Amino acid sequence: MVVSDAWHPQINGVVRTMERTMEGLAGLGVESCTLTPQDYRTLPCPTYPEVRLSVTRPKSVGRAIAGAKVDAVHIVTEGPLGILARRFCIATGLRFTTSYHTRFPEYLHARVPVPLRWTYAWMRRFHNAAAGCMIATPSLEAELAARGFRNLMRWDRGVDSALFNPDYASVLDLPRPIFGYVGRVAVEKNIEAFLDLDLPGSKVVVGGGPALEDLRKRYPHVLFTGAKLGPELASYYASLDVFVFPSLTDTFGNVLLEALACGVPVAAFPVTGPLDVIGRTGPGVLDADLRAAALAALEIPRARARAFALNFSWEASSRQFYDNVVAALDGHAEGRGFHELRLAAE
Repeated sequence: MVVSDAWHPQINGVVRTMERTMEGLAGLGVESCTLTPQDYRTLPCPTYPEVRLSVTRPKSVGRAIAGAKVDAVHIVTEGPLGILARRFCIATGLRFTTSYHTRFPEYLHARVPVPLRWTYAWMRRFHNAAAGCMIATPSLEAELAARGFRNLMRWDRGVDSALFNPDYASVLDLPRPIFGYVGRVAVEKNIEAFLDLDLPGSKVVVGGGPALEDLRKRYPHVLFTGAKLGPELASYYASLDVFVFPSLTDTFGNVLLEALACGVPVAAFPVTGPLDVIGRTGPGVLDADLRAAALAALEIPRARARAFALNFSWEASSRQFYDNVVAALDGHAEGRGFHELRLAAE
């Protein structure tokens, strides 16, 4: 059972990752089910109404888990359902795994002045009760280990290279070069760092979120398309000349691989996520000067970006997820990590 407070109709990396992982598990002959806000009455999250928080009781969550007769429980998020599922598993002695997708302490701190050490203490307690906590990159693993997180396991991400490809006709009739961002439009994504850059050509932001209307008003020269899905989303990626990723807080950034699969080189800060995905492999440029990175990325061949992305698949990611669950429940929290796969790609 996958327990997640993040689910449809939300559009984000967590939802996409779990969807693709469950599809991959089915291909391995593993049956999976979900416990999500779609199963309960919900209320909008303060400051982020697109996120719906489940309203339920511990007994209801416990009955759902027990009634499913599952062999394993994986808790994706630290929200109401995740908290109650963790409580049930601990109370009944049912071993479970978790995954660390979001820098919740930083996201909360960006909205409310809560000290990071308080939130990290709570997060550490939440995840350390699990038999294994899955993380996407070696730099995040090192950071969390230094904060006292235990039983950390690597779980890589993949990309649908059939959907995300360079062959779409351009949907953007704008002056070139076109620099773009794709993802949630929210304060923690640091999008202004991209929008404030002095760059030639045009800028595009693809995605929805609580900061969308504010940014539209403040940056009238930028094209904001709103959220896109499927082939339409892929066509926007493929229409870009450079994908600019200004986030300083993402734990990975699935959009990096999606852009690369569409043949679009990446410009980003040298932080967790881009450092682990891009590194010095050549499909992007990492620089503390984001403008310099964006201009340098224009020189990268699109074929190089595409070739790099082809090293990663959701099938391999799902297999690793399954192997991690088995290892954790057997008492051996070990897993092959993204770092090793990226070195092989180099």
